[in-house]
Amino acid sequence: MMLLVTHSLQYFYTATSGISSFPEFVAVGMVDGLVISQYDSNTQNAVPRQTWMKEHLDQEYWESETGLARTAEKDLKEEMRILKERFNQTEGEHVLQRSYGCEWDDESNVIGGYERYGYDGEDFITLDLTNKKWVAVKPEAAWSRQKWDRWESSSKGRTHYITHGCRDWLKKYVEYGSSTLRRKVAPEVSLIHKKSSSFVVCHATGFYPDTVNITWRRDGGKMHEDVNVTETLPNGDGTFQKRAELTVSPEERKRSQYTCEVTHISGEPTLVTLTEEEGNVQKLISY
Repeated sequence: MMLLVTHSLQYFYTATSGISSFPEFVAVGMVDGLVISQYDSNTQNAVPRQTWMKEHLDQEYWESETGLARTAEKDLKEEMRILKERFNQTEGEHVLQRSYGCEWDDESNVIGGYERYGYDGEDFITLDLTNKKWVAVKPEAAWSRQKWDRWESSSKGRTHYITHGCRDWLKKYVEYGSSTLRRKVAPEVSLIHKKSSSFVVCHATGFYPDTVNITWRRDGGKMHEDVNVTETLPNGDGTFQKRAELTVSPEERKRSQYTCEVTHISGEPTLVTLTEEEGNVQKLISY
């Protein structure tokens, strides 16, 4: 199975009200899950968060990013004021977040993107990139949808940025940080189980990039039932981890051979075969 590496560029704008321990506005830019830039209402300046961003982009770029962030801060705070007024929320803690971004597959140049708003922890309104229209996720967002759809040029402009400008900047950032973003680190794979338990975990960790497939096989055949594959999670060192949980009784384990197969772009698939040995088992077999 061929795995394609997908790169992503995402921006998160967060406005808060009634939370004294947190800035009233924060803007964060991320490439492939790494924070590349940050701005908040306390410092009032956009700054690089990766060495390669600082090395490749001049002061004019960061001044421009600061200007964009200040405009976004003003707009999101105004939207927060309108929402609180409409919902008659004079007190309490409230959070309004705008997020948008795009993905780029450097093998086939496939593009995906999104823009959405969330209010107090729930999805609120999202941009339909195909029809260039806003979609109210919550009934309370109908008023915002009607207002924003009247600004047709704005929704078309946002769609064009996400499908074109965002992609172009993402390509630049990936090139700037290629030594980090295009590196390939193989996963370490282990099985975690106890003889008396029906729960077996195939755990892959330490890999980069984050695209990985984990498959449980019984006597060579791919299993679909009794298997739960969790989402990919970040490690603290910039690598990722993922696990596939198998439910199989100790008696059934004696009748068949169970193997976990982990496929990653760093090299050949890794096979780890379940044995009756207690604890962690690691057995690497290349095709």
